[in-house]
Amino acid sequence: MARDARCGQRVPEIVIGASFARRTVFFVALACCAALALAQDPAATTVQRVARDWLQLTDRGDGAASWDAAARQFKNAAPREGWVESLRSVRDPLGAVERRTVLTTTFTRSFPSAPEGDYAIVLFRTSFAKKEDAAESVTLEHEADGAWRVVGYLIR
Repeated sequence: MARDARCGQRVPEIVIGASFARRTVFFVALACCAALALAQDPAATTVQRVARDWLQLTDRGDGAASWDAAARQFKNAAPREGWVESLRSVRDPLGAVERRTVLTTTFTRSFPSAPEGDYAIVLFRTSFAKKEDAAESVTLEHEADGAWRVVGYLIR
């Protein structure tokens, strides 16, 4: 015999075991429901993939390819050679990427200094070899051809 912790009465151990089993089943079911609730929006998955693909170009130091893959607004704002040099001057001192995790993905119709359109901002928490805790913000635009492309990149 064991004692019920709530009232101190003696109860068979099987009753305590059944109670534990019910609670365990409840918490497993709750965890499954939470996982379903956190299932990601397909649009968020798409822009995150595009942002990561673009970041891979910057990670390997290929500024020219990242410029080529960027949105028209990005290309209009910075000449290719200027972007390549800017990227090199900012990223080289940080070293290689060790870890990158998506923190948030937000969608908006307007963005400062930009025409109205469909934009997404993907914020990453990134660890570089020489800067352990950085934040990378990748802004994307849904262009007329239906593709999402990078219009902005910022490291803090």
